[in-house]
Order: sequence, then C-alpha cells, then structure tokens
Amino acid sequence: MASIKHTCTTITSMHPLYLQLKEQIRSSILDGTYPPHSQMPSESDMVKSFNVSRTTVRQALRDLQSDGLIVKVPGKGSFVSRPKATQELISLQGFGEAMIAKGHETFSTFLGARETIENSTVRSKLKCEGTDIMEIRRLRYLNREPISVDITYVPCSIGRRLVLEDLATQDIFVILENKYGLQLGRAEIQLESILSDEALSRLLKIEVGSPILRMERLTYTAEDAPIDYEHIYYRGDALKYMINLRRN
Repeated sequence: MASIKHTCTTITSMHPLYLQLKEQIRSSILDGTYPPHSQMPSESDMVKSFNVSRTTVRQALRDLQSDGLIVKVPGKGSFVSRPKATQELISLQGFGEAMIAKGHETFSTFLGARETIENSTVRSKLKCEGTDIMEIRRLRYLNREPISVDITYVPCSIGRRLVLEDLATQDIFVILENKYGLQLGRAEIQLESILSDEALSRLLKIEVGSPILRMERLTYTAEDAPIDYEHIYYRGDALKYMINLRRN
C-alpha cells in the first residue's frame, strides 16, 4: 500500500483544511503517486501524516468520492478509481471547455494532419465540393490518461491556420470563435458503441476489442454553414454523457 509523506507544512489557513487536503490527495492521484485501483492509506494514517482531524479527512475523502476519484469498499477502505467524467449535452462546447469547467485536467497531443481528403462523405457534410479539406488528428487526455482520438475535418483555408495553433491546450471551437471570428451556432451529433481496433487500442491504452463510444459531430456557424466535421472515439470506461430532455 502506498504511503502518504508528511506534508502538513504545506497546509495553510488560506482555505478550509479539508479542501487543502482534498487537493493534495487529488494531485497525488493525478500524478500517479496513487495509481488506479491502489488502496489509499487509512483515515488514521492520514490524520497522523497531515496533522488534521478525522473529520477533516472524512470530508476530503467524501468530496473525492463524489468527484469519482476514489471508491469506498466497506470493511476494506478507500481505493483509487479511474476517473469517469460526465459531459452534459445541453450546450455546444468543446471537450476541453466542458471538462475544465468541472475541474478536470485536459490536454491534447497532435498526431498529424493532411490535406486533400478524397472522401465523398466528408465533402458532402462540409459542402466543400471542389475545395480542399484538411484532416487533423489529436489524442486527447483527461486527468493525464488518454481518453479520445479526435479526427477533425475542416476546409483547408481554416485547417492550414489551425495546425499552427496551440492545439495541445486550446479547443478548436475556442480558436474558431475567439481568433477567427467564426461564431458557432449548432451541431448535429450521432453516438454509437463500437469495438476498438488495433490502432485505436494502442493510442487509448486499452485492449483490442474493448467497447468505445464513437461520436460523429457536424458543427455549423451561426449563419448555419457547416464548418467542422468530427469523428471522436472515446474510451468506454472513462466518460459518460448526461442529456436533459423536456417534454413539449
């Protein structure tokens, strides 16, 4: 079982003790000090290590459990879980926008790009007959674990600029709106469950044949012109969607 180093000297009076303790444990989970499925130190050990009360420890652990970072097993203690984020499909947001707002850490690595995609479906979706199309591939991370492979198609006039941007830390949606002045309006989304192939499994660090969630999203500008078409492949064990429906 991993042990917590004595860190009480880093706890100050600026914020409630349980929040400070929560953030320290959260950082240890995200940086791999406590890997997924490992057992956390006991409450008694945390009380001694951090020089805080048992009430403070329990409140911090309750919050971490609510955030999905740990699970409590009766009679055995607390264990690190693989965080499963929830994205609400109630507004048009990029993945990074949605996850950062919920306190998650997210970034991307650039896998590559290519021009002149001869794909009739992509051309039809973007209404780009006779216009070159750029394909941009990224591997996205959530809390330092790979969560999705994103394949984005945009007209080359936009794509040639996008590949020069900081796609590691910025959502394409944010760049399109804030830097290029392209106001986004709506998106059409299709979701389906598929099994991962060898290429996706290698990138997402899962076994071949694991269930993954495939999202197809076509985004339009405020003037209702298609601007961004994506295929996104999410790990099935790391993300869930919440949709609010109202009866007319």
